Amino acid sequence: MSAVRQAVGGTATSGLTGGEAARRLLRDGPNTLPAPRRAHPVTLLVAQLVHFFALMLWVAAGLALVAGMPVLAVAIVVVVLVNGVFSFVQEYRADRAAQRLRDLLPVRASVRRDGHTVVIGGQDLVVGDLLLLEAGDRVCADATVIDRSGFTMDESMLTGESKSIRPEPGGSLFAGTYAVEGHCTAEVVATGARTRLAGIAAVTAGARRPRSPLATQLHRVVRTVAMVAVVVGVVFFAAAMLLGLSTADSFLFAVGVTVALVPEGLLPTVTLSLARAAQRMAHRHALVRRLESVETLGSTTFICTDKTGTLTSNEMSVVRVWTPEGEVAVTGEGYAPEGDLAGPPAALALLPALASAAARCSPDARASEPAGQWHPVGDPMEVALHVLATRSGCAAPPVPVVRHAFDPRRRRSSVVDAEGVHVVGAPDSVLPRCVGAPAAAEAALARLSAAGLRVLAVAWRPTVPDAVAHVADSVEQGLRLLGLVALQDPPRPDVAESIVACRRAGIKLAMVTGDHPGTAHAIAVEVGLAGVDSTVVVGADLPADDEALGELLDHDGIVVARVNPEDKLRIARSLQARGHVVAMTGDGVNDGPALRTADIGVAMGASGTDVAREAADLVLLDDHFGTIVAAVELGRATFANIRRFLTYHLTDNVAELTPFGVWALSGGQIPLAITVLQVLAIDIGTDLLPALALGAEPANPRTMRGRMRTDSLMDRTVLRRAFGVLGPAEALTTMGAFLAVLFAGGWTFGRDADPALLATASGTAFAAIVLGQLANAFACRSESHWVGRVGLRGNPLLLVAVGVEVVLLFLFLVLPPLPELLGGSLPNLLGWLAAAFAVPVVLFADAAAKAASRSLRRSP
Repeated sequence: MSAVRQAVGGTATSGLTGGEAARRLLRDGPNTLPAPRRAHPVTLLVAQLVHFFALMLWVAAGLALVAGMPVLAVAIVVVVLVNGVFSFVQEYRADRAAQRLRDLLPVRASVRRDGHTVVIGGQDLVVGDLLLLEAGDRVCADATVIDRSGFTMDESMLTGESKSIRPEPGGSLFAGTYAVEGHCTAEVVATGARTRLAGIAAVTAGARRPRSPLATQLHRVVRTVAMVAVVVGVVFFAAAMLLGLSTADSFLFAVGVTVALVPEGLLPTVTLSLARAAQRMAHRHALVRRLESVETLGSTTFICTDKTGTLTSNEMSVVRVWTPEGEVAVTGEGYAPEGDLAGPPAALALLPALASAAARCSPDARASEPAGQWHPVGDPMEVALHVLATRSGCAAPPVPVVRHAFDPRRRRSSVVDAEGVHVVGAPDSVLPRCVGAPAAAEAALARLSAAGLRVLAVAWRPTVPDAVAHVADSVEQGLRLLGLVALQDPPRPDVAESIVACRRAGIKLAMVTGDHPGTAHAIAVEVGLAGVDSTVVVGADLPADDEALGELLDHDGIVVARVNPEDKLRIARSLQARGHVVAMTGDGVNDGPALRTADIGVAMGASGTDVAREAADLVLLDDHFGTIVAAVELGRATFANIRRFLTYHLTDNVAELTPFGVWALSGGQIPLAITVLQVLAIDIGTDLLPALALGAEPANPRTMRGRMRTDSLMDRTVLRRAFGVLGPAEALTTMGAFLAVLFAGGWTFGRDADPALLATASGTAFAAIVLGQLANAFACRSESHWVGRVGLRGNPLLLVAVGVEVVLLFLFLVLPPLPELLGGSLPNLLGWLAAAFAVPVVLFADAAAKAASRSLRRSP
């Protein structure tokens, strides 16, 4: 929010006192909407117990009870409850975390209090406050217009009409609407629950946000796997009946097959992964306003970034001033009022008039010293102009009569007061309106811009008749050039490193800015975004044809200067038409359409307007380009983690399903290696923590190497690894260990196995699956590198999880009454050796498959 504020037309008053504002705040309460009615936690918990998966398992539990298998029925119910409670806890925490993250977005308001303009939190507005609005501001309370200049409002969120309106004095402004142009002074008449917006919010509180694309894709995967599980279960039930099993045994067999295929832990793990991603992004100063943007972030291929405050520090200071009589060097520390001026005496004599004219165009910007260090209050560039005026010894200017605020199309602002018309703005906007501007000004402009300095032109003319004072184009004519002001905004120290990371990730970059082309190019070269010979395009020279525009811009390191918001919208569309996933930064009110159109709209949280932040998908709480890169990295890591968990669980399904398939294909001649209860113990007991740890896998250095597309969650790579490599390796080892114990114990094919021997063999198969999953957890940390290269460290949660997995394995095998309940006893020495063999087999299969894949990629 800019600090260019004005109470116009002589209506400026001292506003409320701080004490009176505090009393009214205590009386009326904070200016916040009533909290939306949230579902009761019990309702949320019940919802987790009646979704598709849960209903399917409830039916299975009921059938098991009817079939006379109460133990199985209880086990399935426990699975539903554990899964439901876990999902509820994660969703509840994620919802509360999202609410806390929304609170990080500051809603600010500029008001008059105690005779001064101050910026306060929107929640601190009270009835009677004098609200000062300008283009880009969100109205935080209902108010009545006192005075305005060129002021228009966007009330589309209330009325549905996209056309801006021009409220007259005495007209109403409503909370939630936006200022589009000009500036206005209004008196607050209603806050909080008494606003019109609160009434609308009460009606729409029950509206639900549509399911995100990522959630849709996940539920499609879950539903597909679940339906396959049901169909396979029915087929195996029929096969068992044909083999002569009783109805109860056939049903038990079919339930085991179905449960083995159901991914019970998928949804809670995904919920946790997304919640952690949102929290980690917030810790790195990136607020994801829409969770579905996480997957889009990882797919970004083109970033169009602004310059000021994003690539630079947004700490403006005037360092040079050119006048027709010579150039003045300005030195000083930050925004402190003390500084030194050096230059020809004639130039120094002209400096106070120039500095005063520049400062008058932003009357409410100032520097303050709240804690021993000077800080800007308002737009840093405008504050820098006031610091220049202070260092030049300028007297307090007269009260402005009319002010024409900065407009992105005019690229200048002006003030009319008793001493004349004072204009400041972009040189190419101001110089053509000056009479007799010296030719040396153009040379000075080129030299200062080439040095990477931001240059403003300052001009003046005598007072104009009152009849035209309110018409900007009329008063900003026939000007006399006072000089050029060159401001320095140093690049952020780590931007160059972030730019290198983008290029390593296959992401193209463009600087899209409203600055002078020389200034933009100099900064782009300094931070490494562009080369000395890189293309620089001026907004006015952009092709009218969108296809030609896309072809022109689809190059890494291009600089586009002097663009207006309409240009940014066309740039986003033209790049998207060429297949790019575009991230576009913006901070102004007119940037809203471009931010909405881009695949990822990125708004400035510290300096951007409320309009831009509402339109954006990602808000940078620190306005830092490096934060965009960090968000892209986290987006890629989150999507990769979901794929890791899918691979892990699908591998487990293959190993669990194989014993049932072998039993059926052998016509019952080979005993069933594991029981349904053992399947449930693996899915909800031993497997859950490693899966959750994979969902929290941190980004690795390869995350930002090369372009990454997140088009499909369960693609051929995931299916090939789970069903073609890891799953078969784990399944073959499991059946091998089971049969080795049986044959060593004297069993022969086709005979009934001794119950004690069968329990030992079944415990061995159970142990083989669990140990195979232990190795699988480490194998799933990477899709391309074997475990030895990835290492065992880097994810301490996984080390803890597999440790707990081993402990649970022993508990299920030795802690009474679990062995008798599950149907498997402690393996003998041969059984342990055979089960432990699953670890090297899975790791070898994983390494061999990855080596073969790399070899194929290298083949011509």
